[in-house]
Amino acid sequence: MSTRLFTSPMFLGFDHLEQMLERAAKTSSDGYPPYNIEQTGPSGLRITLAVAGFVMDDLQITQEDNQLVIRGRQNDDTQGRVFIHRGIAARQFQRAFVMAEGIEVKGAWLDSGLLHIDLARPLPASKVRTIRIGTPGTVVEGEADSE
Repeated sequence: MSTRLFTSPMFLGFDHLEQMLERAAKTSSDGYPPYNIEQTGPSGLRITLAVAGFVMDDLQITQEDNQLVIRGRQNDDTQGRVFIHRGIAARQFQRAFVMAEGIEVKGAWLDSGLLHIDLARPLPASKVRTIRIGTPGTVVEGEADSE
């Protein structure tokens, strides 16, 4: 059952935001792999995932609409090996992050079992726009803009 978040008439055109929130709620919540999100500057973000045991060829990063999706799949090289105890699982994962409009992926690198993904978000520009009021049935052109 879905509860509509933006049902108030004061929220106009937020359907896209509501869809993104629903998508975020559906993402896996098993906690693997663990990750950090840190601010690296006024407009910079970094996602760091702990992916010990994975090499670059095991990992894939894609941007699907406003979702950043990280997938990992290890090759099973356990043939011929006999485990007395197996606590390190070779498992696959998919971790998705819903990104705001305009966020760009700047790069990614793997270092000592940590996958780092740098993002840049544009700083919001404050815009003030004055709308002229006309008479019924007329379209007023050339609103005055100021920032």
